[in-house]
Amino acid sequence: MDIVAIVGRPNVGKSTLFNRLIGEKQSIVDDQSGVTRDRQYGTSDWNGKEFAVVDTGGFVRNSDDVFEAAIRNQVEIAIDEASVIIFMVDVATGLTDLDEAVARMLRKTKKPVMLVVNKVDNHSRLLEANEFWSLGFENTFFLSSVTGSGTGELLDVVAEYIQVHEEEETTIPQITVVGQPNAGKSSFINALLGEERNIVTDIAGTTRDTTNSHYNKFGREFNLIDTAGIRKKAKVYENLEFYSVMRAIRAVEKSDVVILMIDATDGVESQDLAIFRIAQKRNKGIVIAINKWDLIEDKETNTARDYEQRVREKFAPFNDLPIIFMSVLEKQRIMKVVDATVQVYENRTRRIPTSQLNEVMQKAMERYSPPSYRGREISIKYVTQLPIAYPAFAFYCNHPQHIKEPYKNYLENKIRENFDFTGVPISIFFRKK
Repeated sequence: MDIVAIVGRPNVGKSTLFNRLIGEKQSIVDDQSGVTRDRQYGTSDWNGKEFAVVDTGGFVRNSDDVFEAAIRNQVEIAIDEASVIIFMVDVATGLTDLDEAVARMLRKTKKPVMLVVNKVDNHSRLLEANEFWSLGFENTFFLSSVTGSGTGELLDVVAEYIQVHEEEETTIPQITVVGQPNAGKSSFINALLGEERNIVTDIAGTTRDTTNSHYNKFGREFNLIDTAGIRKKAKVYENLEFYSVMRAIRAVEKSDVVILMIDATDGVESQDLAIFRIAQKRNKGIVIAINKWDLIEDKETNTARDYEQRVREKFAPFNDLPIIFMSVLEKQRIMKVVDATVQVYENRTRRIPTSQLNEVMQKAMERYSPPSYRGREISIKYVTQLPIAYPAFAFYCNHPQHIKEPYKNYLENKIRENFDFTGVPISIFFRKK
């Protein structure tokens, strides 16, 4: 999936534009400079093209001396990783030295750059905005991200540069290992392959580029995509985080099953959740591997069962997941993770015959039928599994638009109770008979 990155100084309105592009209030927008946190990416779709949007604003931790350095770093990373770059400035502040410095960096890239002049919401500001043509970007847009005027034109041009990637047909599972820098991803891959494929050091995030390795042992065969590709130049922690997020989006796209590796001593962090949600949204299989379990000391009070419970609460409502406690260092339960991954792949590709599906689901719907809507009785006639790469089911009924979320959840739970879809998100659609 192509990535569109939004770069620029703090407080030019990157988060507001980001929210418009992904169509929901995701970032936390605050008046203090540089307060965007947490939710820095989402997916957008325009003119039939889907792409990931990354708001780089959420990655700068406040401190004036690193501000410029951090923003330059992010621009470098965006130039490396994104397919389209939106460079945002604002007419209220006018052209600043930092804007000019960023513009100089962006003029060197071959990638498409959209210069967006924000806060152009009246006639005098429109006249003032003309000074930004001096930055020399052919694609320059004047908009007001608060009211949304001008966003459509911007998206039309962005969409022209987005390529639709057809999923390559692969006969063997594509497995990606994701997680925080230093959760032990590379050591895990080295332990599996029995060779030092990656240069592993104690400094967080020092593995080089993404490598693909073919695994074929003990009757298990798959491709391993290692996402630990963080270059040395991203020394600043926030850029490390930003970089690994960009890489993770890429790698998750290519995979069938994602192994999310969590450092037992750190627990589930916001970035783990963010990557988990991307994998879930993209309908990928998911296995949670809790590494460094050997370092947890008070196992009497902090049992694996308690710990697992806390992890499941973090990932709720999607709870039907394999969670495995392991230690790469002690070579404990590494094969358990492999077995779980292969099983999740099988679950993701499972096809349920229509007759069997209907037999089970009709009973479930007789036991608890869909609540009627304003006196209209809703009846579901039959269900079939859709012929796509992940489990998706269409329920044919008379009033598809009136079936609410709780009933949809009930149906999903019944499917999970009767057929093994552990580790795999399920999609349910209601269609007019």
